[in-house]
Amino acid sequence: MSGLIGKKVGMTSIFDENGKNIPCTIIEAGPCVVTQVRTKEVDGYDALQLGFDDKAEKRATKAELGHFKKAGTSVKKKVVEFQGFEDNYKLGDTITVDFFTEGEFVDITGVSKGKGFQGVVRRHGFGGVGQTTHGQHNRLRAPGSVGASSYPSRVFKGMRMAGRMGAEKVTVQNLKVLKVVAEKNLLVVKGCIPGHKNAYVTIHK
Repeated sequence: MSGLIGKKVGMTSIFDENGKNIPCTIIEAGPCVVTQVRTKEVDGYDALQLGFDDKAEKRATKAELGHFKKAGTSVKKKVVEFQGFEDNYKLGDTITVDFFTEGEFVDITGVSKGKGFQGVVRRHGFGGVGQTTHGQHNRLRAPGSVGASSYPSRVFKGMRMAGRMGAEKVTVQNLKVLKVVAEKNLLVVKGCIPGHKNAYVTIHK
């Protein structure tokens, strides 16, 4: 799917023509520079590699410096490949937020907020002693029984237990584009998207 790279600015709410309050997310979408053009003849598939957000040259490797110099642009922090562009873009072309139109629906992919190591109550919604979860006595947030004794003498794979939570790739589908602010490269979409403020996201048509 074709799309752009963006950065999550934050959340707010706006009123529609009927006076209904709609929660929405503001994304800084683009401008993205075409840093490489993939073709079937050379790479086996058609795609565009886009770069977003400038990066200090002293923090780039020589390989990165050469790669972006070939495209005639500054070093970029985030690089993502997209397939399915209808227009024929060339190396060094810039794609702005005008790529999207108000009223259309997009899919947004990002990395969710990391919560660290969490117990079963927060990670899986266990009830704890207050809701008399099976296998507990006087431990409020303990997981309770995790398996039988002599058989199978092990814990089955997939058992819901404590562990790291969040920091996973998440895609939210069919978010409506409410506004496109071209002069500030801003995209306003209905609802929430994964990630913290200033987190990179990819917006797919």
